[in-house]
Amino acid sequence: MSDPVILIPARMASTRLPGKPLADIGGEPMIVHVWRRAMETGLGPVVVATDTPEIIAAIEKVGGIAVLTRADHPSGSDRIFEAVEAFDPEGRHDVVVNVQGDLPTIDPRAIAASVPPLSNPAVDIVTLAVEIHREEEKTDPNVVKAVCSEIAPGLMRALYFTRATAPTGPGPLYHHIGLYAWRRTALRRFVSLPPSPLEIRERLEQLRALEAGMRIDIALVDDVPLGVDAPHDLERARAILANRPKVH
Repeated sequence: MSDPVILIPARMASTRLPGKPLADIGGEPMIVHVWRRAMETGLGPVVVATDTPEIIAAIEKVGGIAVLTRADHPSGSDRIFEAVEAFDPEGRHDVVVNVQGDLPTIDPRAIAASVPPLSNPAVDIVTLAVEIHREEEKTDPNVVKAVCSEIAPGLMRALYFTRATAPTGPGPLYHHIGLYAWRRTALRRFVSLPPSPLEIRERLEQLRALEAGMRIDIALVDDVPLGVDAPHDLERARAILANRPKVH
């Protein structure tokens, strides 16, 4: 049996939406809404990893746990690794679920879906994807495609990730969702590796794991969570969450 911990990396630097984690949604900062969605999974403790004291204060105000990390991390994976080592130096939690800090409307069931495939000891990392139905997404380089092969109903094995339209030919295309459940040993190995050639070329961090021979499985979910990257996304999130009851 695994013992997961959920880590939410959050940093204030955002060119399109400055101070994004603390943006107000219904009277609470966005990062608190993400924390609440993660808490609703019941998977295990939820820890926010940040380089900003104001974010720590916001999470502690609602009774949550936050860890102050270095400001110079090149990626969210590096940030959550520092945080989980600080939070759990004994290594009790063997699975680390990385939930992005700008997904205030994410379905807790989607987060939870990332953990069961790790029951297969051959799997290092699990991520999520959804089948693409809108034609414009198939050619949009901002929509990352997961090239994968089905291994069971609703479960795929990742072969590649790309901003291109792939694979070619008839058949479904899959929109990758950047949420990861890491076997902790895999996360430790990953952050010790330098950026890989394909990672740099595609600007996709997960390719470093594939190039290093790590296995990534993909759980299929029903929809893509709203990522808040710009002011209009924030307004959509406010509308979605306006009538959602709080979980205390």
